[in-house]
Amino acid sequence: MIKSRSNIVLIGMPGAGKSTVGVLLAKRASLQFVDTDLLIQSREKRSLQDIVESDGYEFLRRVEEEVLSEVELHNCVIATGGSAVYSQRGMNHLKSGGLVVFLQVPLPLLELRVDDYSTRGLAKRPDQNFTDLFHERTTLYRKYADIALENVNQTHEEVCGQIMLLTRGLLR
Repeated sequence: MIKSRSNIVLIGMPGAGKSTVGVLLAKRASLQFVDTDLLIQSREKRSLQDIVESDGYEFLRRVEEEVLSEVELHNCVIATGGSAVYSQRGMNHLKSGGLVVFLQVPLPLLELRVDDYSTRGLAKRPDQNFTDLFHERTTLYRKYADIALENVNQTHEEVCGQIMLLTRGLLR
């Protein structure tokens, strides 16, 4: 039996607009909204930053992979954490149930949008700066994306409209 692809999965860097666009898109498309970072926090009963500080980024990535691989969602807009793409198993599971949309934002704009990355619970190596992380992840985002969409000079509503247009007829 072929699994239904009824979800829209948003991927991209922190500050790309996944959660903000996701909520608006879910409303416009009459879908539910799920933020996988919130699923991780609920499961662990602590913030992403607490997880990284207490147990390290590798532990956060393992928990994220488990959450992404186990979640069964239908008719949802799913905003993933920026590090979701490190899990091939998790991303393959999400792709099997939905279309993956990469919200592309240039590095300088991301740096303007997010004041302090040190409080975001980033799943990155301690020796890795944000620029290195951006370049490493961009390759992975492109690998998993069904659709890549620039989120630069548009309102969140305009981005939602583009996603709806690009996914029309592709979801079941």
